[in-house]
Amino acid sequence: MEQIAASPLEPPAAAGIVEVPFDAPWTWLAAGWRDLWSAPQISLLYGAVFTGLSATLSAGLLAGGAASLILALAGGFLLVGPAAAVGLYEVSRRLELGRSSGGRLRLGEVLAEGFKAPGQLGFFGAVLAFVYFVWVQLALLLFMLFFGGQNLPPASEFVATLLLTNHGLGLLVAGTMVGGVLAAVVFAISVISVPLLMTRRVDAVTAIAASVTAVWRNPKPMALWAGLIAGFMVLGLASLFVGLVVLFPLIGHATWHAFRDVVRDAG
Repeated sequence: MEQIAASPLEPPAAAGIVEVPFDAPWTWLAAGWRDLWSAPQISLLYGAVFTGLSATLSAGLLAGGAASLILALAGGFLLVGPAAAVGLYEVSRRLELGRSSGGRLRLGEVLAEGFKAPGQLGFFGAVLAFVYFVWVQLALLLFMLFFGGQNLPPASEFVATLLLTNHGLGLLVAGTMVGGVLAAVVFAISVISVPLLMTRRVDAVTAIAASVTAVWRNPKPMALWAGLIAGFMVLGLASLFVGLVVLFPLIGHATWHAFRDVVRDAG
């Protein structure tokens, strides 16, 4: 990896950002896969809890006659996922340090340790939660703009309405564009932010700046990484959330290794 000298205007955390090869995300996934099966009890339990919450929220929307909002909810998972995976980063950190084996780790212990981060992890989580709230409000606004005063279509008719009507296609295009912009922004500010906040005594703004710097200096590998994350999440949702049991912890562990690869001397 080629180390890049920091400019005087860069935040301290950005000084350690290095360039990585285009195919680095595949290495991150391979390392994440090894972590997953080094601590399967914690990783799969974490994935099951995340999947269960997702399925419960979706079932609630379905029962409330708002099944059409499930897609908006699913899009929001990509926004809050970086903060939700704190426990997975902690597992990978411990495995890397050789401090614990998967059989001796407990979910509550890992979460407690992860949230003792020296940086402003809680504040950063609030930022992502705010972005998620904005996304939900925008999704509702877009629906009203394209559907007027109509009620949400039932789940059985939603796909046909979305693909075979003018207002449905308009909503699909506009929603994809708006959601894509928000997802790109969140990816840029969070790709290494949470692991950085867990391991260094930095503020959230510094962590965000370092994350954006990492994306700026590694546009091709980060574009590949973003595409892989989006593809895995779509696959997980297409499997009615079942695939997320494995895919969510895989992405979480791989994100730790992305941080270790991109940030020099990441503690």
